Amino acid sequence: MSLLDHLRRMARNNLWSNDRLYRAVLSLQPGEFEAERTSFFPSIKATLNHILAVDYLYLDFLEEGGVGAAAHDDFEPFDEPQPLFAAQVAVDRRLIAFCDGLTEADLDRRVITDRREDGMIPERIGDILAHVFLHDIHHRGQVHAMLSGTSVAPPQLDEFLLDYDIKLRKAEVERLGL
Repeated sequence: MSLLDHLRRMARNNLWSNDRLYRAVLSLQPGEFEAERTSFFPSIKATLNHILAVDYLYLDFLEEGGVGAAAHDDFEPFDEPQPLFAAQVAVDRRLIAFCDGLTEADLDRRVITDRREDGMIPERIGDILAHVFLHDIHHRGQVHAMLSGTSVAPPQLDEFLLDYDIKLRKAEVERLGL
């Protein structure tokens, strides 16, 4: 498998993992989504909003959209999980489309990242994608742990890549069109 194929699979995994995680979040009892918890961010709500804001930022860099740091800095957090979920699905699908449009040569191509305090820094597309996937996995793990203190059991999030797990994800993958 090439690196490009792997990154495309990771983009699809992002959509699938977020779908599983948000379906759990949507089952929370009133008050649990925004309740203060111990983690890097103080709630499930804050953590999921952070994931989306950072996805907007890096997708703008990757697509060379010209919004720059404002994609993150001007982000308006969602108060409710359903519209947050819908926005996350949309950005996940944009990321899949972006990855599907890449060539192997594109992975070494540099795009400008607007780091307001540090200036404009050119970064490789392949490195940005690897960072985005690592970032999202990191913070989904925090939401997963926070769910342990709620009325909803955290979902399994690591059944995507292996043939052994096909039976565990088949219906979801088909529903998501992956």
